[in-house]
Amino acid sequence: MPGPPASAVTNGTAPGPCGRPLAPVNLHPMTVSLEVSDGVGTIRLDRPPMNALDVATQDRLRELAEEATRRDDVRAVVLYGGEKVFAAGADIKEMQAMDHAAMVLRSKALQDSFTAVARIPKPVVAAVTGYALGGGCELALCADFRIAGDNAKLGQPEILLGLIPGAGGTQRLARLVGPAKAKDLIFTGRHVRAEEALTMGLVDRVVPAAEVYEQAHAWAAKLAKGPALALRAAKEAVDAGLETDIDTGLTIERTWFAGLFATEDRERGMRSFVEEGPGKAKFL
Repeated sequence: MPGPPASAVTNGTAPGPCGRPLAPVNLHPMTVSLEVSDGVGTIRLDRPPMNALDVATQDRLRELAEEATRRDDVRAVVLYGGEKVFAAGADIKEMQAMDHAAMVLRSKALQDSFTAVARIPKPVVAAVTGYALGGGCELALCADFRIAGDNAKLGQPEILLGLIPGAGGTQRLARLVGPAKAKDLIFTGRHVRAEEALTMGLVDRVVPAAEVYEQAHAWAAKLAKGPALALRAAKEAVDAGLETDIDTGLTIERTWFAGLFATEDRERGMRSFVEEGPGKAKFL
């Protein structure tokens, strides 16, 4: 399954993967779009040739992450950059024109855009093909899962510009792969191919490049059929727990666990288990 077309929207309705119609979406002719099919919202980068993440793209990412959070018809999300490249980093020419004062103002907005993606309270799968470097790697780190094509190359090369990652790379990468591996990538600026990324835990699956979007969408679509509030609870409990001590984390878990007993999905799940056996519940 190829990804959704880069310029899919003409009259507010976009064709989806395999030609299926998509729900109407609120798009502008910009560098990022949100396309919805089968409960899955695809946030698609479209800034040829390398999907460089300029200021407008960063701001649009935040807007669409917030929209995906609000929309009830979006139950899971795929991040996708197209068949050839995920995102090759920031727009260096744009950044070169910024001085210290400008970046002091901009850096918070940059981080806020990526944090908005990381805090989508629904399962998020990154479909990574080609380069995912700098801000592109940091965007992939905002997902819950990463499926990489066998042509993928990931890295944090900011050190080669006399910088460090500024969109969460020093924090999310270390939490994902551990501080030593994160420092290796950040200190050297080297790229890692898909298989090495899999070995170090930077990605979760490696598949043929032509299958990346199809498999990411299928994974997200499967998760989209699950109990939405329980999935949100699980994501928030894990993510929040990583930021605190274990006792506070257990309190967060306990609050969500008990709270879910007030939901219809919990009633459906337990009733189905008792009457039909495990794994057959259909959730709202």
